[in-house]
Amino acid sequence: MSKDLLRIIDCSEDFCRRVIALGGEMKARRRDPSLGKPLDGLAVVTIYEKPSTRTKVSFEVGIRELGAQVVELTKSGSQMSRGETPADTAHTLERYADAIVYRAFSHDSVAAIAEHARIPVVNALTDLYHPCQILADLLTVQEHCGGLDVPITFIGNGSNIVHSLLGAAAKLGLNLTIGTPASAAPKDEIVREAVALASETGGTIKLTNDPVEAVTGARIVYTDVWFDMGKDDEETIAKRTAEYAGFQVNSELLSKADPQAQVMHCLPAQRGREATDDALDGPQSIIFDQAENRLHAQKAILTVLLGKD
Repeated sequence: MSKDLLRIIDCSEDFCRRVIALGGEMKARRRDPSLGKPLDGLAVVTIYEKPSTRTKVSFEVGIRELGAQVVELTKSGSQMSRGETPADTAHTLERYADAIVYRAFSHDSVAAIAEHARIPVVNALTDLYHPCQILADLLTVQEHCGGLDVPITFIGNGSNIVHSLLGAAAKLGLNLTIGTPASAAPKDEIVREAVALASETGGTIKLTNDPVEAVTGARIVYTDVWFDMGKDDEETIAKRTAEYAGFQVNSELLSKADPQAQVMHCLPAQRGREATDDALDGPQSIIFDQAENRLHAQKAILTVLLGKD
């Protein structure tokens, strides 16, 4: 097992399934004192380059519930802003703490810290991947569907969520369909890597530019913002919104999915754009179960990486 969680596709299947199982147990026994505090006496440094609600709160609460101290850094408020090298930062932090959680713009920034640190590094979001979100999502799917062997469709923008879903489908043998406008497809090299591995694990990965084809028969319909953080200026929105015509998750599109289909969104949502209020707040929505499960999955991630499970 890798010491880090940077990309799901680099993890072992055993690691992913252990996180999902342990996350479920931690959720069920959250207030049970007999579960103990597996990270008692340890310390975790969190680094934030981007604004955050769910990531910051779920990690900080989770780390404290596990019994560890949490020390928050921002890149602008640390020596990283003055050009300290990733190696020097990593070698310093590893002398103080037992793990690093890093939410960054560039995936290379997190990978560089992980390369030099002797302690586990967790990717809490980058431009390319969001593994913590997807492991929490799989916990949510398992809760609501009784397992992971259901048709999962992502529809919208081929972003870091899609890249991590592709890795999960390849590693765990999932049935995944990705529906995006042609201009918003996931990166070719990430798709190729996932498809190659899926051929060995029994996963199925399908890409389409037809939103109706994408959701037909889906048990899970997952969407995300159409414009990535920092790329949502008015000119970009005006130019590209037309490209997403038909990709909004609404009652009409959901009528093409499985009658028991459930709606997922990693949040924050641009309501009325990628999904309607009816879809996000209606009886098919499980978006706040997703949000809650960030806490439990991330507690499990740290516990497993630190060998305390």
